[in-house]
Amino acid sequence: MNESNTEWHIYLIRTRLNSLYCGITNDLEHRLQMHKNGKGAKYLRGKGPLSLVWSCSVESKSLALKYEYRIKQMTKASKEALVNQTMNLPRLENQS
Repeated sequence: MNESNTEWHIYLIRTRLNSLYCGITNDLEHRLQMHKNGKGAKYLRGKGPLSLVWSCSVESKSLALKYEYRIKQMTKASKEALVNQTMNLPRLENQS
């Protein structure tokens, strides 16, 4: 599959201890299942149950990586605002 034609997703997963993990994927359901089966990010292993609490589609992997970085720099309160839909995805520099 050509990456330029693939829709990418940025997502937040909530752990048992209420922490939020941010990641990206081009197959959200498959990636969530991998996390739940302990095959995804090491950070999430043993921290279940895990629940997908927020996701957003973007048009490229490059953009998804930029947003992932930006979200990982955000405070927990700002991430919660994304989840609660009281805040929009942050603007990226050089974004028109």
